[in-house]
Amino acid sequence: MREGWCVWLTGLPGSGKSTVAKVLIDKLMNNGIKAQIVSSDELRKVVTPVPKYTEEEREVVYGTIVYVARILTKNGVNVIIDATGNRRRYREKAREEINNFMEVYFYCPLETCIKRESRRIETFQAPKDIYKKALEGKSTVPGIGVPYEEPLNPELRIDTEKLNPDACAEKILDLIRRQILK
Repeated sequence: MREGWCVWLTGLPGSGKSTVAKVLIDKLMNNGIKAQIVSSDELRKVVTPVPKYTEEEREVVYGTIVYVARILTKNGVNVIIDATGNRRRYREKAREEINNFMEVYFYCPLETCIKRESRRIETFQAPKDIYKKALEGKSTVPGIGVPYEEPLNPELRIDTEKLNPDACAEKILDLIRRQILK
């Protein structure tokens, strides 16, 4: 059996990861390629149903994401990780443990992410008003209260302030074709 591949979409909350992941899944399906989205927001509801967003909790959530993605890819399932993964070590762990791994960094200024999050209608299971609560000191979110460590060498860097979700998904599909489906 052929192993699957994994693409981790990383970036600040509000950078467009979930929206692009959904568009990418459609593009993959239209090209006869099956894939599964592993979303930190969905997984968090199971692993930490009353999240506190502590460093310890983030370690558990991202460790679980890497484990699930590794098991799926070993069993031939292609995976798109839709998760901020604010610490490089989370993403590097995935790179070490998952064959056919690619990291895609969604660059977007914090101010734009905050505006997007405040206007979001579809949250894709993410909590509402995360930046508002962080700015009020009621919680933390990568970029406010806890750091977001940008990738040092992602396979792809996309400026989601300049490109629409369809163009972003097309760039990722091109990467998959070049790196995996060659």
